[in-house]
Amino acid sequence: MAGVCEVCGKKVAFGHNVSFSKKRTNRMFRPNIQKTLVMRDGRAVSIQACTRCIRTMAKSA
Repeated sequence: MAGVCEVCGKKVAFGHNVSFSKKRTNRMFRPNIQKTLVMRDGRAVSIQACTRCIRTMAKSA
């Protein structure tokens, strides 16, 4: 599924834009999903992960 992190499951969240007059309109908060290569069982696998997960995986490597 597009727009979902394969590591943590983060996906689109919904909220409101709030103008100066306090009128609320709907908006979406989209996660920063990137395609990246990770090593799994000794071979490179392509996954779609949010940048926070990519950063965390890089720290543990």
